[in-house]
Amino acid sequence: MIREFHNKDCMAGMAEYPDNYFDLAIVDPPYVVGADDGNFGRGGKKAKNSFYRKDLKKYHSVLPNAEYFKELFRVSKNQIIWGANYYPEHLYHSGWIVWDKDKKDGLLSMAELAFQSLDKRVMIFRHAWEGFRRKSEVGVKTIHPNQKPVMLYRWLLANYGEGCDKILDTHVGSASSLIAFEMEGFEYAGFEMDEDYYKAATERIKRFRMQPDMFSPQPARQERQLLR
Repeated sequence: MIREFHNKDCMAGMAEYPDNYFDLAIVDPPYVVGADDGNFGRGGKKAKNSFYRKDLKKYHSVLPNAEYFKELFRVSKNQIIWGANYYPEHLYHSGWIVWDKDKKDGLLSMAELAFQSLDKRVMIFRHAWEGFRRKSEVGVKTIHPNQKPVMLYRWLLANYGEGCDKILDTHVGSASSLIAFEMEGFEYAGFEMDEDYYKAATERIKRFRMQPDMFSPQPARQERQLLR
């Protein structure tokens, strides 16, 4: 079983694969929301634990452009793209996924949107995820400012992964995606160009492999039915 995680630019990584090599790409590329001054949200709250403050020039250099989407569509048969509402000019009409975070205020986004190329439906995943108020991974320290729950990726696999073997993630970040892929038995390739995040994600994967039940209170197959 092929499971690859590389500390490199995804453009260089994708160039190594032939057309339609991956059955599905599940990606969460960066996008700019107030990155010019490190502020975001209503009231100008500071992004204290943000990619932006690390290196703005580097951050802007990796924002997905037309070439990124062209390469992504070349190497993958289907795609799920988070933050796709920020890149409408690169996407065609298809279905959407809504992650309802069950938030109690509007300081930050109360939901996130993903483009999906598999069908025309709009599906909703409801899962609280804000600070200490979470439906899963309660008390687990995050390692990335845009970290998503493993349960979200498992829900995606349960609803969109049928018939897929190989999955691509171009911006791995915290490795929630890769952990979900391993839990559900998929092959994958993932890329993370930031060395700090890559190291932290690699350690997180190692901890998961040593304690595989840390994200799954029920057997994966039984829990998958509950995710649908």
